Amino acid sequence: MELFKHLPLFPESASTVAGKVDAIYFFGIFLSAFFSLLIAVLVVAFAVKFRRRHPDAYGVPEKTSTPLELTWSIIPLLISLFLFGWGVKVFIEVNQAPSNAIEYTAVGKQWMWKFKHPEGNREINDLHVPMGTPIRMKMTSEDVIHSFFIPAFRIKRDVLPGRYSEVWFEATKPGVYHLFCAEFCGAEHSRMIGSVHVMEPAAYEAWLQGKEPGQTAVASGEELFKSLACITCHRGDAGSRGPILANLDGGEVELANGQVVKSDDAYLRESILNPRAKIVKGYEPLMPSYQGQVTEEQILSLIRYLKEINQKVADAGDATPAAETQTAANEG
Repeated sequence: MELFKHLPLFPESASTVAGKVDAIYFFGIFLSAFFSLLIAVLVVAFAVKFRRRHPDAYGVPEKTSTPLELTWSIIPLLISLFLFGWGVKVFIEVNQAPSNAIEYTAVGKQWMWKFKHPEGNREINDLHVPMGTPIRMKMTSEDVIHSFFIPAFRIKRDVLPGRYSEVWFEATKPGVYHLFCAEFCGAEHSRMIGSVHVMEPAAYEAWLQGKEPGQTAVASGEELFKSLACITCHRGDAGSRGPILANLDGGEVELANGQVVKSDDAYLRESILNPRAKIVKGYEPLMPSYQGQVTEEQILSLIRYLKEINQKVADAGDATPAAETQTAANEG
């Protein structure tokens, strides 16, 4: 791949998966060029060899060859299966973030990217990340469909309103890399560009120290949980008017209609904005909608907070619901 990396129309390779994606790409180009050239040469050769040399000459009698037909059928099949297996392996690697990946959030909006670091720092159209650290981007849109595209990292993922999508990367060299919206999103689509600043870990820590500390997602979520009076109904005791906020990280929730759904981020978001869509079994549809009262960034913070307190209870081995534990802490 070193032979092609300096081509002026080919983006720099700056992530752990970029080289693997490029390898498949160049292998496909090589195969296409090889077989195109082979077929072109054979067409010319056969046209010359079997041309009609005399007006009264008869053509060469037709012959069939089973081994030849099997050869030109089996070889392409094996090549296709090899490419499929190789592609699936890289696809899974590109789409499954490592367990130690650090979560950043991104919200697309006409016509900007809004980022939030786990430490609470916020940026618009600029994203600073440490080199050599897996970064998982949790993304959503406030308006229309966008697409998060960093050519140097060979990653692109659609960012949709009302849904969460994720993409991850691990930068391998310091530098400033282009960030684009790769989905037409309106009149100023071409201006929705940004930069990813990859820094040495020590330089990144120094950059963080030089910024005014922001509020972490968990702290923001806790503040919202209190200010929106969520704890009034989601107390976690027997007399609670709302469902117990436990088992929130992918657990199962039984609904009033008998359906069982997964308690993932999408379910939590829908329950905040449209609480009557999925009523939990045993509870009345009393919760008001917060549609238009909270932003996408605030919803992400609320979800992060709920999962955080839920995880703390699980780690402690306490069967007490997370909301009840938090209530006791607040009252104390």
